[in-house]
Amino acid sequence: MGLMILIAFNAAIAIDLTAARTRALMAAAVGLISLIIGALALARGGRDRGRTGAIVGLALGMIGVVVSVIHLAGSTGFGTGGGRAGAIVALVLALIGLSLSGLALKRR
Repeated sequence: MGLMILIAFNAAIAIDLTAARTRALMAAAVGLISLIIGALALARGGRDRGRTGAIVGLALGMIGVVVSVIHLAGSTGFGTGGGRAGAIVALVLALIGLSLSGLALKRR
């Protein structure tokens, strides 16, 4: 009896990874990579590596912003599997990555 309840409970809370959620997760990954590269470029003292990292961070940040805004424009409400919350997180991460990369580029 306990095993049946456990199986029913697991089936009730199972969350599918929809195509929309996958797109939002990919945008969040790009935004996170942009944030990391921007932070490393800002922290580095070398002129050449910091500049290259800042440019790469800017490019990835822009890609993350564009993908997440496009996804937000076409997504439905929260809790529908549309990935709206993931796209918002991706947008925030990409904007932070853009800011850090811009600061690193301005510093050089």
